[in-house]
Amino acid sequence: MTPELKEKIDKLVKDNKILVFIKGTKLMPQCGFSNNVVQILNTLGVPFETVDILADNEIRQGMKEYSKWQTFPQVYIDGEFVGGSDIMIELYQQGKLQEKVEVALAS
Repeated sequence: MTPELKEKIDKLVKDNKILVFIKGTKLMPQCGFSNNVVQILNTLGVPFETVDILADNEIRQGMKEYSKWQTFPQVYIDGEFVGGSDIMIELYQQGKLQEKVEVALAS
């Protein structure tokens, strides 16, 4: 990954309390896993941003190296990589996601 790309991704992650790298957009997710994450965050009623990896191949490839996670979506909360769809579902069902989100938004 180029230093410029790492800097670009660092800035995106740092500038957004909740950021999801997905296939598509939050208004139109392009896969079921991306849709799961968008629906969970919508249910929590929290502000979040998305980056469409289908629209930017450089980011798509770079994210795999950046997070050391090969699949999408990839969720970052308060600068920390949380995981993908399965992890988000699990955290949501355990009630831990709401907690994590509230702490992030309060900071």
